[in-house]
Amino acid sequence: MAAKREKIHFASVEELLGAPTETGEGTVELKLSEIYGFESHPFKVIDDDKMEDLVQSIKENGVLTPVIVRPDDEGTYEMISGHRRFHAASRAGLNVIPAIIKPMTNDEAVVAMVDANVQREEILPSERAWSLKMKMDAMRRQGARNDLTSRTQCGKSSAAQAGEAFGLKERQVQKYIRLTNLVEELLELVDNKKLTMGMAVDISYFDKQLQEWIYEYITENGAIKPEQIAMLKAKENTANIGQEAFIQEMDDAVKVKKKSKAVSLSERKLDKYFPYKTSAAEREKVIIELLEKWKKEQEGA
Repeated sequence: MAAKREKIHFASVEELLGAPTETGEGTVELKLSEIYGFESHPFKVIDDDKMEDLVQSIKENGVLTPVIVRPDDEGTYEMISGHRRFHAASRAGLNVIPAIIKPMTNDEAVVAMVDANVQREEILPSERAWSLKMKMDAMRRQGARNDLTSRTQCGKSSAAQAGEAFGLKERQVQKYIRLTNLVEELLELVDNKKLTMGMAVDISYFDKQLQEWIYEYITENGAIKPEQIAMLKAKENTANIGQEAFIQEMDDAVKVKKKSKAVSLSERKLDKYFPYKTSAAEREKVIIELLEKWKKEQEGA
């Protein structure tokens, strides 16, 4: 009998941010016009079926979970958690939204924003990549202000810490962050599962011009193969290659070698049909004669 898995408690957004969790406690009504989105917010807000469901729910029940914002010096508020709810509320025709106001530094806001969005059911590779980079950079700055190196006193790197909320190891975090070096078009291919993570990481080390040519090549040919990436990686200098030469080398890397039509008959096989001590020349003569006879029969048929 399989062991019963222990249920894991995932902290709520409010718990992650240290905000009040009881309904109504610390919650205020803010005008939508007073709230603006988080700068360089890496998570996409899409008008898909789930958004339509959320809009309908808000029309019927209102916004049940407050958004979390931080105040600025101009009397307005930056969104930390709740971009989808905010968008849905706007579409539902609301003018105000329940909110929890929590003062934060810039780096605290980045970490809180990323951790709040980790709980989403579906996260695109591009969203994960940019959010991890933002969080890791923020944690590094926080560490520098505390006179720490890139590794914390507990021995964990900033990459390892950034990945904890996502359940990712340090090496996985580093691979995702490499994706932020891709041109936008290639990163979209990763999101759409038309380019594998492994090949995308390899491509991220090439310069932007070569990446754009790779994207055009994929668009023209439908895909790219590992042996083509391996060929580019093996080149000492890709900076001096022209686009025409690039295309030719990409094509050459996957050309199917012409299969040999040679037929080999072992001596052991031929011994079944020829008397002992029949010379190779005699065997060849008989085989040719038989083939000529077979050919004439085929032509006659």
